[in-house]
Amino acid sequence: MTTTLVDGIGLLYTGDPEREEIADAALVLADGLVAWAGPAAQAPDADARVDVRGRAVIPGFVDSHAHLIFAGDRTAEFQARMSGESYTGGGIRTTVAATRQAGDAELAARARALVNEMRAQGTTTVEIKSGYGLTVEDERRSLEIAAGLTGETTFLGAHVVPADMDADSYVRLVAGEMLEACAPYAKWVDVFCERGAFDGDQTREILSAGMKAGLGVRVHANQLGEGPGVRIACELGAASADHCTHLTAADVDALAASETVATLLPGAEFSTRSPYPDARRLIDAGVTVALATDCNPGSSYTSSMAFCVALAVREMRMTPLEAIRAATYGGARALRRTDVGWLRPGARANLVVLDAPSYVHLAYRPGVPLVHQVFQEGLLLEEDIQNPPSDVVL
Repeated sequence: MTTTLVDGIGLLYTGDPEREEIADAALVLADGLVAWAGPAAQAPDADARVDVRGRAVIPGFVDSHAHLIFAGDRTAEFQARMSGESYTGGGIRTTVAATRQAGDAELAARARALVNEMRAQGTTTVEIKSGYGLTVEDERRSLEIAAGLTGETTFLGAHVVPADMDADSYVRLVAGEMLEACAPYAKWVDVFCERGAFDGDQTREILSAGMKAGLGVRVHANQLGEGPGVRIACELGAASADHCTHLTAADVDALAASETVATLLPGAEFSTRSPYPDARRLIDAGVTVALATDCNPGSSYTSSMAFCVALAVREMRMTPLEAIRAATYGGARALRRTDVGWLRPGARANLVVLDAPSYVHLAYRPGVPLVHQVFQEGLLLEEDIQNPPSDVVL
């Protein structure tokens, strides 16, 4: 077993609630895991050494909500929104049409490029959804491609109802034949529970079918307005309710009383000029909050978790500590993972060295590329961070 000492850490954000920050710190990595974390003066000997020269170190970002399997472009839609049009979710069908026409190689190349882009910006774990196929075969192949890139794959056949089907027929297809074809490639099932997409009864039917197939539950909830999505997520024990932009007092109470994480996606509000979620209200109520990019071609075409951290601090009244916690430990909770999102002994050695003395600089210097080095399961990826080995899966 070869051990590596990472020292010279000016400030280590561990993500571990028992000891979140350590000044003048060090880590020891072994067999892809964190073997030790603590003050540099107490560090044990190791076979190799990496001196980060006073830089800050954080866990790799955990992006628990992304839509990376798609083709086409929605620049025109973005320009229209910037000219005053409101976002309704209707542009999803534009991406569906382009995705259906694209070959597997094209979809895989686009998705891998985005994963590499994310990794270069410090994301070491990413969830990837289907949802731009909306036929049995297109959803199946989307998830098969996603499964080659991450272990966190989500079946989102219930994204919108295709133009050529009625809602009842499509719900039966999603909960039946489509789910059967997709379940072998999926870890999670998700539904866009929203006006213009799927109502509460339809959402329960699809999620219940997914649970019977052995999938965990996630829900797109309360993005465009108040609705039943958040309370359904809590009722079914979902790992995460995502968006949470428009919440009633009952929604907040339900989240606070449950293990369901509220995953906030500020890139979507930025890109659609919509009101931001009230993170302060959720945190003060005791809700576990995660941040994710919602990377998709229509409503949040960003792959940068650092950008989302800066938005959370500036627009959602989160402190820098709360935002970095949500982007790492919170994201791991939203995926029900205990092996990522923090740097404590036994966790995967996924870490990011920032070219800054503190994680606060992620919000203090928005838009600046502060990622100096990325370790993925103990491997330093700095030599070719844009094109890492093809067998590295987030």
